[in-house]
Amino acid sequence: MPAGKGRGEPNPGRTCVGKTMAMLCRLREVPRHLLVCEKSNFGHEKSRHRHLVETHYHNYRVSFLIPECGILAKELKDLVMDSGPYYFVKDLPLHELIAHEFINTFVKKGACYALTYNTNIDEDNTVALLPNGKLILSLDKDTYEETGLQGRPSQYSGRKTMKFIVSIDLMDLSSKLDSKKYKRISWAFKEKKPLKFDFLLAWHQTGAEGSTMMSYFSNYRIQERQPKIALSTVTDLPCPVLRSGELRGEPEAACSAQELFEWLGAVFSNAELNNEPDNFISTYCCPQPSTVVARAYLCTITGFILPEKIRLLLEQLCRYFDEPKLAPWVTLSVQGFADSPVSWRENEHGFRKGGEHLYNFVVFSNRDYWLQLAVGANDDCPP
Repeated sequence: MPAGKGRGEPNPGRTCVGKTMAMLCRLREVPRHLLVCEKSNFGHEKSRHRHLVETHYHNYRVSFLIPECGILAKELKDLVMDSGPYYFVKDLPLHELIAHEFINTFVKKGACYALTYNTNIDEDNTVALLPNGKLILSLDKDTYEETGLQGRPSQYSGRKTMKFIVSIDLMDLSSKLDSKKYKRISWAFKEKKPLKFDFLLAWHQTGAEGSTMMSYFSNYRIQERQPKIALSTVTDLPCPVLRSGELRGEPEAACSAQELFEWLGAVFSNAELNNEPDNFISTYCCPQPSTVVARAYLCTITGFILPEKIRLLLEQLCRYFDEPKLAPWVTLSVQGFADSPVSWRENEHGFRKGGEHLYNFVVFSNRDYWLQLAVGANDDCPP
């Protein structure tokens, strides 16, 4: 018998090839995406448009598109320009967010939002503060064990749990400052496992002074920031024909909500929509039936944008049709931070291959609307 491997011993070359093929197969897998579409009317007593906007807390980008529009109305432009401010704090100790003074000043007297900046949800420790006073921590296994806090395994950890979710109710905590629970959490953040992060912070309260947060964190490196705003007019834009009552579209008469969703992605990406044979970047074209509008107004706001600001934008877009307009519909699209530990409400959010969680409103002239909610592989079904 020639010298070689005995029976049952793996061939290293074959094992290597097998692992490589398995890895390539996984890379070719298309991650699961969920798109939920529904229709309603803003005047309907059971319309949930406001609730969906107000419970999507950490928003990175807001875009709206108005066909047959060349100049933005003053009321709408004023709202766009007033979409900030928010704050960036460098190396902020986590124990500052559970301090009694912070809770009394910001959490109890308005809607306070915070999110760790430049952290990867699938690799790093991440933190989010929700306006209901819940502090959500997504911690790696070592940090979780070192803090000694009570939590639960992340539902996206896989077979071997490497991430844990901890939820701390600041409202409840602040009413029990002498409790063992508060002392244990404070000791964990200050002494046992001090954690520092770069944070984005924002606070919404009618009539509050904008400098309050700046002065409160004056001992740290804090910057006031304004969202970036991009305004443009798109000419000769092919637009899908839509009918408010036909969410699934109608052959040769109207496009579906899913077709519109894909088309909006192409428009916001500045992709060519004519499917020219010599275009090697994009072969996408506008779904049919379609119509070409002479001009359309496109606005994109990028930053840390509060739900309260987005709700006002949506309400103003509804009022856009109070006077007769050539446009049959307008859209408002909102994209969440890919590395936020939550998507809607307190639903756990993961990244995997995309990290997307977003929603889109199509507002029709009769006050009907379509609502489209989309999430990626590591998310529950949108609410």
